[in-house]
Amino acid sequence: MNRPRLELTTARLYVQVPAVSAAPRILEYCLRNRTHLEPWEPPRPAEYYSLSFWRRQIAGARDEFENGHSLRTILVERDLTAPDGGRSGPVVGVINLSQIVRGAFQAGILGYSLDADRQGRGLMAEGLEAVVDHAFEELDLHRLMANYRPENERSGRVLERLGFVREGFARDYLFIDGAWRDHVLTALVRSQHAERRAPSPVRAGSARD
Repeated sequence: MNRPRLELTTARLYVQVPAVSAAPRILEYCLRNRTHLEPWEPPRPAEYYSLSFWRRQIAGARDEFENGHSLRTILVERDLTAPDGGRSGPVVGVINLSQIVRGAFQAGILGYSLDADRQGRGLMAEGLEAVVDHAFEELDLHRLMANYRPENERSGRVLERLGFVREGFARDYLFIDGAWRDHVLTALVRSQHAERRAPSPVRAGSARD
């Protein structure tokens, strides 16, 4: 398990279901962004910040991926000057597609985080676009859901940019940062995504030599 189980490539990122060998880099990401992420994430046990925890987590995530239950990925910036194209560089973000349900639902829930120093560059939207494409085109899902706290306006803008539609408002939805927090509920269905990605028709007479 020394190679990523899956790797999606964008203009600036590798989106990987990581190998167990990536545990030190994921731990470093969590420690580096601990203060940045704590207001937006559930309480973490002390072992969360240990190598043993992340080795177990990665092994479990790979099993979940193999069984079709989740797609848990890390984001790594591409660097074509590095021998491996930068694949073993620092982890700069996380995107998880979890709780995948088949049957009549065919859906999953998106969660994500980005390094504090990479905010404002469009990296999360780029990574999410790749995961959304994979979810609809390769995993054949019908519906993706993503929820965010109303105070997290940046997250709301990213989802809106990707075509997610606000469907509701859940009070006291998750225990975050020491209290039960409200969340905005959004979703994107496959047909909406396909329409958004389809090229616009060329108007008659608009072509130029």
